[in-house]
Amino acid sequence: MPFQSVPYPRVLLLGLLCSAPAWAAEPLSCEQLAGLTVAADAIALPTRGATVTSAKPMPAGGTVPKTFGDYCLVAGEIQSVDSTAPPIKFQIALPTQWNQRVLMLGGGGYDGTVPNVIGNIPAGPVNMPNPIGRGYVVFGSNSGHEGASNQGGFGVNDEALRNFAFEALKKTRDTALQIVGRHYAQPVQRSYFAGGSTGGREALAVTQKWPQDFDGAIALYPAFNAASLDLQFGRITRALAAPGAYPSLTQRKALYDASMQVCDALDGVVDGLISNQSACNALFNPATATLNGQPLRCAGGADTGDSCLSDAQIAALKVINTPVHLAYPLANGETQYPGFNVWGTDFGRPGSGAQAVVNFLGLNSVAPASPMPAVATAPQAGVPYHAGFWDHWVKYFVTRDPGFDSLTLDPEQPGKWATRISELAGLQDANQADLSAFAGHGGKILMAHGTSDQLVSTRATEQYLARIRSTMGGSRTDDFLRYYEIPGYNHALSTTFNAAWDSLSALESWVEKGVAPVNQVVFDTVGVPGRSRPLCDYPSWPKYSGTGEVNAAASFVCAAAWNAGDKSNQVTKP
Repeated sequence: MPFQSVPYPRVLLLGLLCSAPAWAAEPLSCEQLAGLTVAADAIALPTRGATVTSAKPMPAGGTVPKTFGDYCLVAGEIQSVDSTAPPIKFQIALPTQWNQRVLMLGGGGYDGTVPNVIGNIPAGPVNMPNPIGRGYVVFGSNSGHEGASNQGGFGVNDEALRNFAFEALKKTRDTALQIVGRHYAQPVQRSYFAGGSTGGREALAVTQKWPQDFDGAIALYPAFNAASLDLQFGRITRALAAPGAYPSLTQRKALYDASMQVCDALDGVVDGLISNQSACNALFNPATATLNGQPLRCAGGADTGDSCLSDAQIAALKVINTPVHLAYPLANGETQYPGFNVWGTDFGRPGSGAQAVVNFLGLNSVAPASPMPAVATAPQAGVPYHAGFWDHWVKYFVTRDPGFDSLTLDPEQPGKWATRISELAGLQDANQADLSAFAGHGGKILMAHGTSDQLVSTRATEQYLARIRSTMGGSRTDDFLRYYEIPGYNHALSTTFNAAWDSLSALESWVEKGVAPVNQVVFDTVGVPGRSRPLCDYPSWPKYSGTGEVNAAASFVCAAAWNAGDKSNQVTKP
């Protein structure tokens, strides 16, 4: 099967015919929105309608530069057809000074909470107002269940699972636009979507399934092939559960430091960032690398201390670095999920605050085991985020048996569970490569991904881009899509390079003025606050020009894709 999404139910294709917003003749005040109902036939996918449960006038606030005017905060519920399925809970922030644009926010992980509708977008700028402060109507939902982002118990219910997979996106959008129309009695001029991780998958899903609904999408570190990623999570989890395979925080720091000593200078300067990640992937080997002149591999391959890695640990790390291969058919056409950029990625180091969050999203503090320990943040002990994610996916999505031992399911040879896994891949993954319908009405996509992402592989995003270009052609792809990789950026948060980028302004200019993004710059807010780097069109990467301040984007150029056989494109340590 080619890399297209599975055929949509006919009701999805008819969505635009039955969900056009009904603009009110006279606007309803904020208070008048309370108790408002949205009929089921105004929502393209099956529901029992929606109700506004509260509508509260909110005062202006914030601190410069994150100020905002007064607005109406609406909360509501969309009732599921199945009375045992939870409702979809949503919120909408309706600014008094509206710019006639709407922005839908995606979620994260297994969702379960409503996004902060007055907050920033993923990796958004810190030096300007959030979307609500720029006049946007902002809305989002919990995708149809409540719970922490690493809890997948809702998956035992078919409708709740479909809502999470993608249906809540359409239901929430249609409901929100009905309410916007009643409040302002004016049409929406532009609609945008922004999300990261699961929200990045959701950003791509709406462009694929309802291409007319949005004018532009920002997809950060997108987990677009979510079920395929879950299978890689399972392979990694089983590898780390092997005896002696789980590295401690201090051993992970040793790996990180050794990687930096080999790879930092590959971008032309020692600056605390690995920008030439492809070269690092090709050149670094933990079995032969050194740290401060001493072998990174422990003597004899045994686990002998915090400053070295055992053979069992190196073997597990190489599993993370390599793809999972799926010899059985998946409904979405996927046959693998690639490895991660292990060398130079922060999978966890000693530290608190932001570092503790990075650790939590990395390998955390406890090895996977049977029964699977909980995912928890420091100071509580917890298994890797991906291990808990895999555990819940197996228990509640695949087997629907809360007592099932997820470590016994081999993702490469799942036996009787192969059919169910294939169904889930067809349901969850947003990997359609032909985006002609979205591009055809002027839709634009901005994608970005940190090279040090420990939960979603940049290699998967690179593969997806290659499929789009192969399907639609390079020139056509360039007309509507840009993809950038951000050196040193982990998943959502990084203590090495924490990204801040004004992607929304770039998207607005592209969609509304026809000005394609050029000379985009991303800023660091944690590692070296204020440091900047150019956002290079993939596969180019930021290379130091040889002169100038190493913390300034102006001192870097976008180098061509690295090729091990091209001697002209290799750099040496300065």
